[in-house]
Amino acid sequence: MSVDPALLLILRCPDEHHAELTLDADEQTLTCTECGRVYEIRDGIPVLLLDEARNPAGAEGDQR
Repeated sequence: MSVDPALLLILRCPDEHHAELTLDADEQTLTCTECGRVYEIRDGIPVLLLDEARNPAGAEGDQR
């Protein structure tokens, strides 16, 4: 299951920059083009919660 392309046009990262998100259909994730946070897509629904996002690889505080 994937995210509707029309929805991808309006979705933005919930951080202070509100940057665009890019879809990784294989991983079922959305990645912020500004901060690099990775958001999971669960059952076709993007989980855009900062507390549940993965930090970019190698970033301080990366727990996953």
